[in-house]
Amino acid sequence: MSVNLNTIKQRYGIIGFDPALDRAIDIAVQVARTDLSVLVTGESGVGKENFPRIIHDNSSRKNGNYIAVNCGAIPEGTIDSELFGHEKGAFTGAVDTRKGYFEAADGGTIFLDEVADLPLNTQIRLLRVLETGEFIRVGSSKVLKTDVRVVAATNVDIADRISKGKFREDLYYRLNSVPIHVPALRERKGDIYPLFIKFTSDFSGKYHMPPVQLDESARQRLIEYRWPGNVRQLKHVAEQISLLEENRTLTAERLAPYLTSPGDSNLPVPVRGDNESSDQFHKEIIFKFIAELQREISELKNTVNQLATDGQMVSPSNKSLKEYPLRDNDLDIEITRSATGRSPKDEHFDDVVIEEDDLTMDKVEKSAIAKALERNHNNRKMAAKELHISERTLYRKIKEYGL
Repeated sequence: MSVNLNTIKQRYGIIGFDPALDRAIDIAVQVARTDLSVLVTGESGVGKENFPRIIHDNSSRKNGNYIAVNCGAIPEGTIDSELFGHEKGAFTGAVDTRKGYFEAADGGTIFLDEVADLPLNTQIRLLRVLETGEFIRVGSSKVLKTDVRVVAATNVDIADRISKGKFREDLYYRLNSVPIHVPALRERKGDIYPLFIKFTSDFSGKYHMPPVQLDESARQRLIEYRWPGNVRQLKHVAEQISLLEENRTLTAERLAPYLTSPGDSNLPVPVRGDNESSDQFHKEIIFKFIAELQREISELKNTVNQLATDGQMVSPSNKSLKEYPLRDNDLDIEITRSATGRSPKDEHFDDVVIEEDDLTMDKVEKSAIAKALERNHNNRKMAAKELHISERTLYRKIKEYGL
């Protein structure tokens, strides 16, 4: 089968001419004709998610369902239900019978991202599906069948997980029928500058700003940088530079502050990857919360002023001091108004005191996360995107704060 690599790259937005990258794409297209399981490996941010789509779209299953599952973002207690379904009454909250992803993907392809994070019990269930196509819903004893192509991906050393007893060796060999390794960005140096030009061009159009250029020293600095966050990090850097730099031609000295790793203190705008440090996460959440708090306090002042003007506030007649608490998640803001017996119209807003009660970092984080979840109707993916953190970090915080 002849493979037009340029057509594939254009279709999936893959930029690069490195032989190792071309080899990975070629394997994906060739293996698509079979039903063999595929394991895609590579560091976080290299673009592993493109390869399951290439395999599915070039297979006989292309008209079937394609379902992508982030195994690391699903709680251990519900992963079996998500993958294999459950019966009504199987557990608290199971009000209806529900199909799992393997049942929904029957006749198509399922992509298991971060497969190394699966619990051992779930690994046993997955091994059975791969070997026989059989599975059992949670809370049922009836064996069901599914015809699914499985493509998995991981950014960790599974051999290390196996040696520590955290991943089944037989499952690894079953998933790894055909291995595809996506090279790290530092291993394809010739692709770094073309990628940067593509990203800055896209962002200049998005933000209606002139495109950014690099002088020779900056270009060399860009290429020699290690890029621990790979293509994802390069894209973030390109966006930061496109937004922040007034001088649209950068020198190596001006570029240097952007080329930092998580935890470095001289980063102009945080570079976010899948493994944000705790301190970086705290800072970003607090900055977002403070801006939102300032906006809400301003709105609150306007509301109180308006109520006072309209005569809708009632002064307490039997107490010298009255408190009206406004609760927002775990953050308490209390409005205390002195009671002088005068009409609300005669009272000035200066008599209203806003007190912040116990604004700890944990409360700030918890409140900001709760608000993001509420605004996004509990969609973790959208909430994580709004907070500029990974779904894994968001889930960990949800669990930590009992949200």
